[in-house]
Amino acid sequence: MTALATRAPAELMTARSAGWAGVALGALSWFITLPPLMLRTALPSLAVAAVAIAAGAYVVRGGTRRLGYGAIVAGVVGGIGAVVATKSGEANLEAVFVWSALFAAMLRFATPLVFAAVGGIFSERSGVINIGLEGMMLMGAFFGIFGADLLGSWVAGLVVGMAAGAVAGLVHAFFSIQLRADQVVSGTAVNLLAVGITGYVFVAHYGEQGTPSDVSRVPNVTLPLIEDIPFVGDIIGTMSLLTWAALLLVPLVAIYLFRTRGGLRLRSVGEKPRAADTVGLPVIRTRYLAVTASGVFAALGGAYLSIALLGSFNESMTAGRGFIALACVIFGNWRPVGALAAACLFGFSSALAQRLQEFSESTAVLFEALPYVLTLVVVAGVIGRSRPPAAIGIPYVKE
Repeated sequence: MTALATRAPAELMTARSAGWAGVALGALSWFITLPPLMLRTALPSLAVAAVAIAAGAYVVRGGTRRLGYGAIVAGVVGGIGAVVATKSGEANLEAVFVWSALFAAMLRFATPLVFAAVGGIFSERSGVINIGLEGMMLMGAFFGIFGADLLGSWVAGLVVGMAAGAVAGLVHAFFSIQLRADQVVSGTAVNLLAVGITGYVFVAHYGEQGTPSDVSRVPNVTLPLIEDIPFVGDIIGTMSLLTWAALLLVPLVAIYLFRTRGGLRLRSVGEKPRAADTVGLPVIRTRYLAVTASGVFAALGGAYLSIALLGSFNESMTAGRGFIALACVIFGNWRPVGALAAACLFGFSSALAQRLQEFSESTAVLFEALPYVLTLVVVAGVIGRSRPPAAIGIPYVKE
């Protein structure tokens, strides 16, 4: 009995190691055909991809299915990517796969997802599903640039955008917590309400001319020493202030959730609200604050789009990013660091689609759908395997 008990963890660790090795080999099989290596034959890559698939199959047979299937997918995608790369011209590959530019664009595209995902974590850790992240982002995007235009300051724009997101969060909280409405329906209503409000005010105030081009924008932060370092300086030497804020927000929220008394109370409300209420924790108030904070963070992500990244507003400009952020929450297992990793994955796919326009416009259009395809894969593959907060989606009735 003792031997079995000591051998099981070792076998589990071996299976996980093999799974992660398979994932790494799958990525390597594609990478060696890309700049700067650019191996011009696919045979070595296919051999490496076959090893990755074999490692994944071994892990699946050992019972660690999720990681095993991930290694198999990595091997298949890596092999296909290697074949495509070897069939492409070297000039095209060098134009698309400029790694410093890809990683810099990845961070730009990931920033709004990180803000919205952190907001989703706050809401769902308290036990309230937040399908309304999309609408809260849209409110932040419009009212952020609206405030910056009227008040002449990007700081004021951020404050106005966050206030609009907080109002959207309060609406969702009132219907979900106070009226105990279906939380998915309530979140969907917030999304539709945001589309209507922002569209109406945008057309009524700006008409066909759109937002002015001279709106105050969030500045970039340049690191004097870092910007001169090759490769690293090209990625993080000059970045938006909000991108740095998003990266800093992740460890701060992780510390708050898992290392402070307030975070413990928030998680307990989402796990065992009855027990939390019994020991004197204000369940209703905690959920209200969490959902309102969710709206504020999601609105920051939307404001980044309008007054930092683009400097303008278009109707429905969030384009489903709120739902992608929700997928980041699920993929990251309701943890900030995991959500950041997922946001970077989605951001990299968007960056690659943008770079592919230099190679093939039709291919770029196809790749623009990749983040949404990944969202479906994440939701279909992760739901049922990750463990959400136990009381999520269940209205609390105080006795």
